[in-house]
Amino acid sequence: MTLAIGLSACASMPTGGIATLDTLRDAQAACAAKGNTLRLKRGGNPQYLEDYACEKE
Repeated sequence: MTLAIGLSACASMPTGGIATLDTLRDAQAACAAKGNTLRLKRGGNPQYLEDYACEKE
């Protein structure tokens, strides 16, 4: 019973800044709507969404 509750709690939690295909796609779309490009910051870790920046081309 406890395991089932724990697993359902994990499934409903937000990604917390992890760069998944979906979060990167959404961030790129939002950035493109501003006329910019989403790029990995210098020295950034591609696994974390906060290591990307929306920059002018």
